[in-house]
Amino acid sequence: MTTGKINVSVENIFPLIKKFLYSDHEIFLRELISNGTDATLKLKHLTSVGEAKVEYGNPILEVKIDKEGKKLHIIDQGLGMTAEEVEKYINQIAFSGAEEFLEKYKDSAKDSGIIGHFGLGFYSAFMVAAKVEIITKSYKDEPAAHWICDGSPEFTLEPADKTTRGTEIILHIAEDSLEFLEEYKINELLNRYNKFMPVPIKFGTRTQKIEQKKGEFVESENKDDIFTEVEVDNIINNPNPAWTKQPTELTDADYKDFYREVYPMQFEEPLFHIHLNVDYPCNLTGILYFPKLGNDMQIQK
Repeated sequence: MTTGKINVSVENIFPLIKKFLYSDHEIFLRELISNGTDATLKLKHLTSVGEAKVEYGNPILEVKIDKEGKKLHIIDQGLGMTAEEVEKYINQIAFSGAEEFLEKYKDSAKDSGIIGHFGLGFYSAFMVAAKVEIITKSYKDEPAAHWICDGSPEFTLEPADKTTRGTEIILHIAEDSLEFLEEYKINELLNRYNKFMPVPIKFGTRTQKIEQKKGEFVESENKDDIFTEVEVDNIINNPNPAWTKQPTELTDADYKDFYREVYPMQFEEPLFHIHLNVDYPCNLTGILYFPKLGNDMQIQK
């Protein structure tokens, strides 16, 4: 096991990170999901060019709540990290960015755009967690690593027994942030910030009815008898939204279904839509919907 002190001169770095990184602490989940997505897509690229000699498969991200243990888990099946990479990317690079951040912003107001400029996405975890663990195994043939930090400049880094590729981040939720152990809250945040992430995100399971094969049920006049209930992964997002597809792949019904997915409280269908695919002067893909105007329209607005 390795122990050490993160190279940062400001002893109260974590209280400052917690105070200044974002005005809305809930952003931490978006940042950690984004990191897991990046790690997964990078692995996809490395396997496609032959640089990573592993099977990419069908990786997902998973978010799990341990309410009794006051822990939130974010798990990916992406690149993973070696112990040396944890030391480099978590301790050295991130904290050099943190030190620069502190110098520039310690006396200023909160700025919701700060984190991206300093590579501090991972450290948003400390806005809601009293302690953070990383258990990670690289796609390379090297031992897994376990990093622990309790919100001080002290950390421990030791071997782990993880055998599967990817990274698990465990947040020990602080007493003032226990709302993030509520299922409804996490569900709300995943839908708000991660609805169209390009990697499937699992959050629990759900019951789904499937039609039974012939011979698996007794003939009955009750139509419900031909279905059976099974537990399946609850995938919270749509990794392949309509705007990422070519117009020739979509029907009018597909566009209307996607409109209802994005605007579930909009009960009327849109008047029409325009599928945008622009490559000059900038790259832009999207779908522009024109909704019907209701009788209660506020003219001035």
